[in-house]
Amino acid sequence: MQNPAMPHEFTDSYLTDATNMFRHYKNLAERAMAQAPEDTLTATLDPESNSIAIIVKHMYGNMRSRWTDFLTSDGEKLDRDRDTEFESPATSRAQLIAQWEAGWKYVFDALTSLTDADLSRKVLIRSEPHSVTQAINRQLAHYSYHVGQIVLLSKHFASAHWTTLTVPRGKSTEATAKIRAAQELKRLPK
Repeated sequence: MQNPAMPHEFTDSYLTDATNMFRHYKNLAERAMAQAPEDTLTATLDPESNSIAIIVKHMYGNMRSRWTDFLTSDGEKLDRDRDTEFESPATSRAQLIAQWEAGWKYVFDALTSLTDADLSRKVLIRSEPHSVTQAINRQLAHYSYHVGQIVLLSKHFASAHWTTLTVPRGKSTEATAKIRAAQELKRLPK
């Protein structure tokens, strides 16, 4: 049994691992948002908080800016108006999901075009130099931060109807034992 909570695949390829982690966080947010009632997608916890729809809009804006022409232009595009990403979000689940998918397409299209030789190349974000590896790590951290916010909001709004996304409370020992047993089976001669 593979740990369903994490996309573990042994690899010594940074690009494979980073891509798998992006896919993991995308999937985690999708499973969370699917549990949030539609009327809560634009709801906030207080006047200074962002809604799920606002977070998705911001992530889309960031993804479009950072990953378009990733190797050849500054990751903060001149046409990006970041402040508007926190206004007028999608008003339906369908619009939100379309924006979400479009944003992730930028990410995965850019990642699949990269090779290991690109990892030490220099890219700019707001005129600041980053290695490709640093830029990827920066975005992985940024997106996982916002996915955590989406999960928190989705869980809050789903309330008693929430289904856990990872190992359920009280099941850690059982889950670990299953993962270890599956690893032992892989080591047995065939």
